[in-house]
Amino acid sequence: MVEIPYPLTTERLVLRRFTADDLAPYYAYQRLPETTRYLLSGPRSYVQCMARIAKYVDDPFAGPGDWATFAVERAGRPGLVGELALKWSPGGQSENGNGSERVGEIGWTLAPEAQGYGYATEAAQAVLHLAIDELGFHRVEARLDARNSASAAICERLGMRREGVLRDNMYLKGEWTSEAIYAVLRE
Repeated sequence: MVEIPYPLTTERLVLRRFTADDLAPYYAYQRLPETTRYLLSGPRSYVQCMARIAKYVDDPFAGPGDWATFAVERAGRPGLVGELALKWSPGGQSENGNGSERVGEIGWTLAPEAQGYGYATEAAQAVLHLAIDELGFHRVEARLDARNSASAAICERLGMRREGVLRDNMYLKGEWTSEAIYAVLRE
C-alpha cells in the first residue's frame, strides 16, 4: 500500500483527508445542478453524500482501481471548498515483472463560491507533484466533458497536453457528450 502524506499544503490551500464534519458543506455543493453539470452523475442526495464521505475517509490507496480523495480547504480558513481525486489506473507490468507501472487519473470539483480563484489549478498541481515526483506515476490524465472549458483551461495551465476527443462516447443526462483527454508524463 502507498502512504499518502496527508495533508498536502500549498501557498493558499490544505488538501487533507475527509472527515464527518465535511458532510454538510459537501452536500451543499454536490446537490447543485451547476456543480454536477459536467460530472457523470447528477446532483447527489444527502444520503449519497454521506456514503461518499464514508468511502473517502476509509479508502486505501494500494493499487489499480483505488482512489485517493483530498478535501480542499483554504489555508487558515477551515471549511471544505471542494475535492480533488487521484485514481490509480491499470498501467501494465514493469519489465522485470516485479510490479506494475503506475498510471493515474486526476479530477476535481469545487463549490461555486470557490471557483475562479485558481484553487483547482493549485490543488491539482500539488497532487500531480505527489503522483509523479513522489509516488513515481509515469502518466496522469484528466478525462472531462469536452464542453467543460474551465477544466480544459486548468489542464492546460498544469502543462497537460490535449491528446484527443472521443466524440459522442457517452449518453449522459439525456444527451450525447464527448470526452476530452488530457495527460502529462513523468519525463
